Amino acid sequence: MKKPHHFPVTLFCAALASAFSLPAASAKEGMFTPEQIPGIADDLRATGLNLDPATLADLTAFPMGAVISLGGCTASFVSPKGLVVTNHHCARGSVQFNSTSENNYLENGFLAASLSEELPAAPGSRVYVTLQVDDVTEQVTGGLDPALAPRERFTKIEQRRKALIRECESEPGYRCQAASFFGGLQYKLIRRLEIRDVRIVYSPADAIGKYGGDIDNWRWPRHTGDFAFYRAYVGPDGNPADYSEDNVPYSPPHYLEVSAAGLEDGDFVMAMGYPGSTSRYARLASVRQTFDWQYPEFVRFFSDWIATIEAAAPQGSEARIRYASRLAQLNNVLKNLKGQIDGARRNDLVGRRAKREAELNDWIAADPHRMMLGQAIEELDALSEERAEEAKRSYWYGNALRPQLLSAAQRLYRLAHERGKPDAARESGYQERDMAMFRQRMSVIDRRYDPEVDKAEWMLFLRGYLNQPDEMRIEALDEAMGLSPELSDEKLSEKLDGYYEDSVLNDLDTRLTLMDASPEEFESHPDPFMRLAVALHETQMEREEAAKVRSGRANLLNPQYMRAIINWQQSRGHAAYPDANSTLRVTYGTVMGGSPADGLLYEPFTRLQGILQKDTGEEPFNSPVAQLELIRAGDYGDYFLDSIGSVPVNFLSDLDSTGGNSGSATLDAHGKLVGLLFDGTLESVNSDWDFDPSITRTIHVDTRYMLWVMEKVDGAAALIDEMTIIR
Repeated sequence: MKKPHHFPVTLFCAALASAFSLPAASAKEGMFTPEQIPGIADDLRATGLNLDPATLADLTAFPMGAVISLGGCTASFVSPKGLVVTNHHCARGSVQFNSTSENNYLENGFLAASLSEELPAAPGSRVYVTLQVDDVTEQVTGGLDPALAPRERFTKIEQRRKALIRECESEPGYRCQAASFFGGLQYKLIRRLEIRDVRIVYSPADAIGKYGGDIDNWRWPRHTGDFAFYRAYVGPDGNPADYSEDNVPYSPPHYLEVSAAGLEDGDFVMAMGYPGSTSRYARLASVRQTFDWQYPEFVRFFSDWIATIEAAAPQGSEARIRYASRLAQLNNVLKNLKGQIDGARRNDLVGRRAKREAELNDWIAADPHRMMLGQAIEELDALSEERAEEAKRSYWYGNALRPQLLSAAQRLYRLAHERGKPDAARESGYQERDMAMFRQRMSVIDRRYDPEVDKAEWMLFLRGYLNQPDEMRIEALDEAMGLSPELSDEKLSEKLDGYYEDSVLNDLDTRLTLMDASPEEFESHPDPFMRLAVALHETQMEREEAAKVRSGRANLLNPQYMRAIINWQQSRGHAAYPDANSTLRVTYGTVMGGSPADGLLYEPFTRLQGILQKDTGEEPFNSPVAQLELIRAGDYGDYFLDSIGSVPVNFLSDLDSTGGNSGSATLDAHGKLVGLLFDGTLESVNSDWDFDPSITRTIHVDTRYMLWVMEKVDGAAALIDEMTIIR
């Protein structure tokens, strides 16, 4: 293999600085970091923004100071008393956690009549308020010898990131991350206030918040009231604290005013949020592996997984309530995957990516000084091929380790080993900073686990694993469980019965006690899941070590590839923006319908009358009777939009978004909350890989519909009074 070339960090940062000062590749394309806002200020104004764009670059100013992360979804403060608005599907896990068959808040909805009636969110729920972002590229990668062995490079980078985080978190109540941008070309230290006492305040019934269900998911027209409210609490001293009846609502420095005046077609909108992940700079090898094998395999697997849960947890059972969130997530991902596959075929993603790489190669070849970049990219492509092959080898083995008690046993045994190291040397996820979340993850199992359903899932996973060729199976798992392809379903079922019947891990106190156990205690424990975790540990460590070596290689090669991309796009007059990575971003555009296919027209708004047209009285089109009566009576309150002759329910925009943006505050030109981003159209989902402005559309729930439901259907007048409503 050729020796990789190295470029100084100063050149990396210079390339980034020049990229940020260029106009956007498209007015609507891009999930921009706050510091990129000055570079797109002119286009923001031209598109319709009436605020000073500089305010969007200030995390402590309005409106950015009101936007928060839930650690997977986005939300925002909408009152001085810590009231938080997000999507219904983002809060649904907490509603499910508090639901039983006797008191099913999923079906009936939940509204706290007072602060004292607000319920604790699911264990592990957090509100993260981003306070500060600093460039720490030099501290993370500066001075690293390009000749370092890949494993040593990986270790040094991780050590430096951990040291930065440790210093950042020296004051209690904060959670920090040293996030990678542009494939490791840039690192930023992000400081967030971590609010640990989060409570559910109001969530409409599924018949409103999940109206249309999986049938309408990723589809237009939509009529989904995808909104819910949390409240953030802190200790009496104003600092973050664990749940206590003595805690008080958090007073945010900024909160959003809610518009009841709303929007019209063509109006400016922007969204602030924490988009999870995009792959717009992925190499062709990764694209091919994903769409030729990974996504089609996921579609088959997820379809079988959903059917398995539905069969083992019948509708109306306690088990179905426990697995409601998982089913919703699986169905959501399944539909997204199908849309991704269709979009890649329709838009010729492979051909377009191959064309882009050929053009990049031509640009590199045009200047001898760039040839070293081409060499690094060749080596990165080889690494991508290796990773693709390893992903195939690991796929079914990874599935076989999914059962909840096995997963808990493996995490607990790993913790026993990590606790023997100095805290700074522990793996991320096992440091002292992680222990509160670790305990809560152990706790949440109690409300999301059923042994019969878990066993049915494990049967599915293991049968898929046993159907693989010998070279795709793992000797340690086969030996520990006595597995072979000849094992009948009956014998496999009997084998698994022993795990569930003899395990003590289904007891919360036992799981929490084992957080302090030594490796020797695990190794002598008779619990079958623990014995299996011990038997697999060495294999797991070997596989993790190989992954770290590959990551060390990527840590050197990816930045060089991204430097080439940035400079190439700069030469064409375009600015590069980093792929989404769950950090705060801004996206902007206009309210806009579309025509994603010949003869298919999408209007920008849907109306209350559409609920009547869809309603069948059966899930998922079973709107509450009171709501249907209000619509038939034309009781629109103050939320009527003349141009559509109704109350707007959902609306479309051309904003650039992806998963993690769910719950993002959608603001108008003056910074007023006009909606919540909650979905995209099926034709748009492939924009994770290749943005197409002609078909990319994002779906939002309109604040006028939110307020109408709150006032007319659910009687949430107290919450409306608590917020500042702009009429």
